[in-house]
Amino acid sequence: MTGLVGLWAEPMAEDALLQQVSPMLWALQHEVGSRSAYWADTDAGLILGHCRAVEIASRQPMESLCGRYTLCLDGRISNRARLKDWLGDAPRRSSDEQLLLQAVSHWGVERAIECCEGAFALAVWDNHQRELWLARDPVGERSLYYGWHGSTLRFGSELKALQASPEFMPAIDQDALCLLLRHDYVPAPHTIYIGIHKLMAGALLRIGMRDHAARGSMPAIQGGRSYWSAQEEMKDALKEQSSIVPSLEHAADSLESTLRQAVSSRMHSPLTCGAFLSGGTDSSLIVAMMQQQSSTPVDTWTVGFDDPGHDESKWASQVACHLGAHNHSHRIDANQARDILDRIPQVWCEPFADSSQIPTLLASQLLGEHKKVAFTGDGGDELFFGHPSYGRALRNARWCAGLPDWVRALAQQGASHLDVERGRLGGWRAVMAEMAADGVEGHYLQRVSRWRDPTAVVLNAKEPRTAFDQRAVGMSDEARIQLLDFCTVLSEGILVKVARAARASGVQTCSPLLDMDVARLAWGLPHHLKCGGGEYKRILKHLLARYLPDQLVYRPKRGFGPPMAKWLAGPLREWAEALLDPRLLRQHGHLDVVKVRALWEAFLRGERKWHTHLWNILMFQAWFAYWHGARTAYTSKPIDSMMPTKSDTAFITRGLLP
Repeated sequence: MTGLVGLWAEPMAEDALLQQVSPMLWALQHEVGSRSAYWADTDAGLILGHCRAVEIASRQPMESLCGRYTLCLDGRISNRARLKDWLGDAPRRSSDEQLLLQAVSHWGVERAIECCEGAFALAVWDNHQRELWLARDPVGERSLYYGWHGSTLRFGSELKALQASPEFMPAIDQDALCLLLRHDYVPAPHTIYIGIHKLMAGALLRIGMRDHAARGSMPAIQGGRSYWSAQEEMKDALKEQSSIVPSLEHAADSLESTLRQAVSSRMHSPLTCGAFLSGGTDSSLIVAMMQQQSSTPVDTWTVGFDDPGHDESKWASQVACHLGAHNHSHRIDANQARDILDRIPQVWCEPFADSSQIPTLLASQLLGEHKKVAFTGDGGDELFFGHPSYGRALRNARWCAGLPDWVRALAQQGASHLDVERGRLGGWRAVMAEMAADGVEGHYLQRVSRWRDPTAVVLNAKEPRTAFDQRAVGMSDEARIQLLDFCTVLSEGILVKVARAARASGVQTCSPLLDMDVARLAWGLPHHLKCGGGEYKRILKHLLARYLPDQLVYRPKRGFGPPMAKWLAGPLREWAEALLDPRLLRQHGHLDVVKVRALWEAFLRGERKWHTHLWNILMFQAWFAYWHGARTAYTSKPIDSMMPTKSDTAFITRGLLP
């Protein structure tokens, strides 16, 4: 595992820069044993820091051979072979950072990053132009936070790096809290703090001397500039569709070859690789591809639940047995979940509320005791039309599109006076809410929202606009809904969940289904090959049936969520009651105490299982208590024990060079 931090202030001595960046580095490396290094330009007041696991042979931050660029990379590049071919003279055994620096030196920062695929966040300092570049990978498998503290720009691959700074005292963004309550996560470019931003997936940010002097007041630098667009890639793939529609069998052949290569390119050392196996289509297919390319049984990890209605571990065990993999299965109960809850605010240093984070964290911990790389099936639903909620949103959108305009106008007017949360219960409120929704995006938002009107419970807030408020022109409803899910739920929700849990356990994740060649193939397929005959992910299941019997392939879809309603009403009730104490809610001052308590008491009475609404409030309360309550700050550790070493590639700082 790796991580990057940095700050850009006024010109100052190396020791002063190091004093500021050391707590940031230690915040990233304290979870697992690791080492850190730094590089500084004292004339610019810039310092870059990098931390890595002990076993990773990395020499970052790294300078280019020409001396112009310094790179700090968190993550990996997956299209190494192509980059080497394009560059022509790359050393055969070059590392990812060496390869990337050579590309930057040859082509410049923008073109080099546009040519890269993988899971990464990075910072590049251009000494000639005196400008800093920040970038995030196309899909969003890594995160990058940045913001100004007074006259100093700070950035890091996790929010906890910025939180570790002694001067870090931004206010909670009530508007962003609304986004958390609706989506279970805070989507980029927003963060939970005012003035702190997340780089968008596939975005590049250039900060020159003028931008730095403006201290973040320029709106153009919030979120970055897109260097890769899923929407444009999808449109291009649709344009390239042949007039000859491929058969299901022929399309499955192409997908099998492409996916096999994606798995192969990521299995650099099979003995260090394991996989998360839920027993569903996506993870089963990845394990099948891994096992096909391994001479020994692939190790897989499955987490189930003590509630039979939520437990799929038996399916995973059957899949592993049939494929010849070695499955490690573990069932979690509420008592073990309670122990994990104490770690959640530290692992997800920005509040996050997908309850499947509990089994994901446990699975990562179990896998991390034996392996360093975890393969996942992430991306299968979003690329191959795998969610039944897609179909429901499309059906409702088409039904409502046939209504007269005056009917829809009345519905929108009436919906504004309803208790929209109770629309989730069905009945006439649900019908009104659907008629009031705008386009397929609005109908899908109904499916994925926890709180449909979070401003009703968040004090003094206005919910920001997001991708759900935009319309992709020139695309079918099916393509638009997949694009929306790819850029929101996958990028800002699922991948953040998996990446944070894995990082906390010293594990690197690989998602072969998110390989760009696989994505382009998926986007170019006719819709009936992805969803036809009432079968979601039709082509993936057809391909999986080449490896597994039909009874293990064609079965109802389930999620990975724990029995949260049962747990909150039982073993976790005391924990939840403490976080929802009226005095604590008033002390924090972010939520409407009366409405939160009414919802909790209604849930306890069994009136309705409002656990989805309560969970994100509980996660925010737990997070706020950890980061802004009575806790020991990172900087309480003696500063000398946090000092990183100078980078092997820069034994003297640039500012001290002749």
